[in-house]
Amino acid sequence: MGRGIRLQVSLTCWDRESIRELLDGGVQEVRTVLRALALQQLDLGLSTPAAGALVGLSGKTVREIGQRYLDGGLERALFDAPRPGKVPVLDAKRRQQIVALVCGPAPEGRARWTVRLLAEETVRRKIAPTIGREAVRMVLQSHDLKPWREKNVVRREAR
Repeated sequence: MGRGIRLQVSLTCWDRESIRELLDGGVQEVRTVLRALALQQLDLGLSTPAAGALVGLSGKTVREIGQRYLDGGLERALFDAPRPGKVPVLDAKRRQQIVALVCGPAPEGRARWTVRLLAEETVRRKIAPTIGREAVRMVLQSHDLKPWREKNVVRREAR
């Protein structure tokens, strides 16, 4: 092992107690536990490669954990920041509207719904501004609906 870079990480009493409670508290993500253990080792004064060797992480990873603690505190060091992502087009209400559409009668001149027809009808009825066939297919799959198979769709007969 070469000479490691020593980060001057000194945990506060509150942070030490928080880490101890986290480690004693039961089921946690492995990533979080390893980060907590690495912080404990850095607090004892070990170099980043030595702390990494003890907890099974690389020296670079331990250095990043220690630097995140110094920059943003314990929460930032232990837990990942939220990642950006595309907002889903369909919320729960819109998904229910699509399911209700499938369970209704097929369009005029059609024997049953297809995924393509459902996508077009969803946009036409302004349930969603735009939607692809795959999004509609996923809604149907999550409800185990197969409208192209007439026997799998439950419909109420008008009396």
